[in-house]
Amino acid sequence: MAAGNQTAVLEFSLEGFSEDPRLQGLLSSLFLLLYLVALVGNSLIVAAVSLSSVLHTPMYFFLVNLAILDIACTSTVLPKLLQGLVARANTISYRGCLAQLFFLTWFLGAELLLLTAMAFDRYVAICRPLHYGTMMSWPLCALLATTVWMVSAISTSVHTGLMARLTFCGPNRIQHFLCEIPTLLLLSCSPTALNSVMIVIADVYFGVVNFLLTLASYGCIVASVLRIRSAVGKRRAFSTCSSHLLVVILYYSTVIYTYVLPGSGTSMENGKVVAVLYTAISPALNPLIYTLRNKDVKAALWKVAPSSK
Repeated sequence: MAAGNQTAVLEFSLEGFSEDPRLQGLLSSLFLLLYLVALVGNSLIVAAVSLSSVLHTPMYFFLVNLAILDIACTSTVLPKLLQGLVARANTISYRGCLAQLFFLTWFLGAELLLLTAMAFDRYVAICRPLHYGTMMSWPLCALLATTVWMVSAISTSVHTGLMARLTFCGPNRIQHFLCEIPTLLLLSCSPTALNSVMIVIADVYFGVVNFLLTLASYGCIVASVLRIRSAVGKRRAFSTCSSHLLVVILYYSTVIYTYVLPGSGTSMENGKVVAVLYTAISPALNPLIYTLRNKDVKAALWKVAPSSK
C-alpha cells in the first residue's frame, strides 16, 4: 500500500462503555481487579507446574501453555482499556491498532487450537489409559504445542497483512473498545472481499473444525465413562475433564459470537460484553476453574506461596 494510503488515517478512536465519570471509575476498578487476578492466578499456575515434579505431565504442560496465552491475551487488551478509562484517552494509532489486532488474533486462535489438544489429551487419558504414556509422549506434546502457536501465528500474519493493504480514509471511530477484524473492516474504504473469504476459512478451521474435534473427543469420553460400573470411578473420570469442558463452553461461545456471527447495531453493544468475557473474565476465571477441584495443583500452590498458609 502506498505511503499516502497508509497515513490516510493516523489513529482510530475507540468507543468506550460509558461517558458517566462515576461508571468509568467503577469500570476502571473492576477491570484492574480482573487484570491483576488474571496475571497473578495464571503466573501462579505456571510457577506451580514448573516447580512441582508431580505436575510434570502432559495435562499440566498444556495447562501452562493455556496460562501463558491467558496472560498474553488479557495484556494485549486491558492495559489500553484501562488507559482509556482512567486518562480518557480513547484513541489508538494506526500501527498500534494493527499490532493489537495481530496479537489478539494470534492468542485467541492459539487458545482454540490448544483447547482441542487438551481435549485429545483427556480422550487418551480416559479412553486409552494403557497407551497414555506412549501416545502422549513428550516429543508429541512439544510438537502439538509448537503447532498450536505456529499455525495461529501464520493465520494472524495473513489476516494482519491483508488488513494492512486496506485504505482507511474515514470515519475513524471503531465501535468497540479494541481493534478486531470485524469492526475494522466496517471502516475500510477499500474492497474487503478477500479479507471476508479468509475470515470464513479461518472461522471454519479454528471455530467449526476444532469445535467438532473437541466434541468428538468428549463424546468418546462420555461413552467411555458411562461404561464404568463404579460410581466412584465415574466421578473420578468426570472430575478430570469437567474443568476443561467448562472452559471450552465459555470460550467457544464468546469467540463464535464475535467472529462467526458478527453484526451491527445493538449487537455491537452485546459484542463489547462478549469481548470482556474472553479478554478479561475468562483469563481471570481459568486458574480458579482448574485449581478449585484439583488437589495436586492446590498442593503445589501451597508450596509456591507458603506465606499464605
